[in-house]
Amino acid sequence: MIWNWQQPDWPNFTYDSAKLVEFERHLLFNAGILFGAFKHLDEADKQQVTIELISNEAIKTSAIEGEYLDRDSLQSSICRQFGFKTDSRKVSPAEQGIAEVMVDLYQNFAAPLSHNMLHTWHTMLTNGRRDLHDLGCYRTQSEPMQIVSGAIYNPKIHFEAPPALQVAAEMQGFITWFNDSAPDGTNPLPTLIRAAIAHLYFVSIHPFEDGNGRIGRAIAEKALAQCLGQPTLIAIAFKIESNKKAYYSALECANKHNEITDWLRYFSALTLEAQHYTQRWIEFLINKTKLYDRLRGQLNSRQEKALARIFREGPEGFVGGLSAEKYIGITGVARATATRDLQDLVIKGGLLRTGERKQTRYYLNW
Repeated sequence: MIWNWQQPDWPNFTYDSAKLVEFERHLLFNAGILFGAFKHLDEADKQQVTIELISNEAIKTSAIEGEYLDRDSLQSSICRQFGFKTDSRKVSPAEQGIAEVMVDLYQNFAAPLSHNMLHTWHTMLTNGRRDLHDLGCYRTQSEPMQIVSGAIYNPKIHFEAPPALQVAAEMQGFITWFNDSAPDGTNPLPTLIRAAIAHLYFVSIHPFEDGNGRIGRAIAEKALAQCLGQPTLIAIAFKIESNKKAYYSALECANKHNEITDWLRYFSALTLEAQHYTQRWIEFLINKTKLYDRLRGQLNSRQEKALARIFREGPEGFVGGLSAEKYIGITGVARATATRDLQDLVIKGGLLRTGERKQTRYYLNW
């Protein structure tokens, strides 16, 4: 197999820009709506929305790689990185590392990309790791860097990256391209085209021993933020994690040649879906704040616990709604108490009730 980086036109990617114009138009239009909604929040709500969206992305970008984080510990670490007031709970190295990367990306999105920035992100991500040879630097080992699946006796190679001896030169070319293609660079590119190429270009080089996917997605976020002029908080990792098979399939198709229109169309559509999902999250968190304001001082500890659990499900909420059984499972109370609590929440306007008897379900009352 001859991979994209082995071909004579590497890394001069080609594509049909006419097929991408509408994606770009929708991105810019939706960005105006998104930033407008965010601008109308007060400072406390902006802080909450930022923490929630950053932690969602951190959790999902880690989950794509099979690493599952504790939300509360992660949010505590993110708050500390921002200098916000938080608790002193213990945070694992993995949670602290991804929190550091995400906050650095948010605060320093406008800074040019550099080797030092990438090495620093890798150091953050690999905090506490003892199984890697190269920490905070590009890979140096001579063994092939391959993406493999299947049984050990019959592996399927999905991709093989450039050998370690080529990585430094490849990364210098990548960083030069990334900074030149920025809005203030010598060869600026449209937002979605730049972000999509940046992600594909970086993961094709696969410069680190581990963490390439997470750093590659962070680079795509950086490209979007630089072109839009502010942190985007677009839920790219969330949408990728919801259909990882399509993501890896699109990457696998794109790493065999350097005509990448199909990859750009896939990534652009994904980003627009992520942008819509971010809009839903902002609306969800605004409504959450309003509902709590409306019910302040009226809830018992069981009701507060149940509502907090519902909100943890995000905009989708519980599949099929909240039942008395789920309320009992959350709070540990007897059925009669659960029924009274739920009826009280309906009377106070916190929940809406549908159905009867065993089919009774409760939903948040926006």
